[in-house]
Amino acid sequence: MPTIDVKNTAGAKVGSIDLDDAVWATDVNEHLLWEVVKWQRAKIRSGTASTKREGEVSGTGKKPYRQKGTGNARRGSERSPHHVGGATVFGPKPRDYEYDIPKKVKRGALRSALSQRVIEKQVLVLDGWVLKGAKTKEVAATLKKLGVGKALIVDAKDNTALARGSRNLPTAKWVAPEGLNVYDVLKYDTLIITQASAKLVTAALTPSKKAVTTKDTAKAQAKVTKAAAKGKE
Repeated sequence: MPTIDVKNTAGAKVGSIDLDDAVWATDVNEHLLWEVVKWQRAKIRSGTASTKREGEVSGTGKKPYRQKGTGNARRGSERSPHHVGGATVFGPKPRDYEYDIPKKVKRGALRSALSQRVIEKQVLVLDGWVLKGAKTKEVAATLKKLGVGKALIVDAKDNTALARGSRNLPTAKWVAPEGLNVYDVLKYDTLIITQASAKLVTAALTPSKKAVTTKDTAKAQAKVTKAAAKGKE
């Protein structure tokens, strides 16, 4: 069971916390991390790329010149795909790239991401983070005291001052415990989480006592592969 020092916003140690092995010290499954990050990136794709088919390209459909006798190659339309300014064959059209993956895969990947940060000693637990005002300068000064660069800040969703104060920082991002996700954990070098939020995350990600068999894992991965293949269609 990993034991992490609890610090205040000045960087001084004020206690310690024992993190649950089932959430913060699991085996890191890189395949699950890849699957979930790919799923998250697919969800946010706008899917607005659009090319014009031959019937959508502006231009006449008249044959530009007679078939024989000019010395030129045969041409039937100025909108043909092999001409400059012509149509595009098999180009993208607007579509939805989103697909679903099982909840157990999402939770397993998040446990792996958190465990990876613990292994790297990049988890910083605070006893709390209260701002006098929603000031970006105050948040930046605190991060400097804590000695962190790129950081993901996790605190209760009712801490609106911290959410607003960190919004304009290019090297930091605030999320509520309910919004903690694999992509953000991996994107930012350090995870800063309050003690109360760490308990909420642990409670939400602690696996049930039902034993997960190899067959269950194979079924979950088969569902992910099938969903990903469907998303490419």
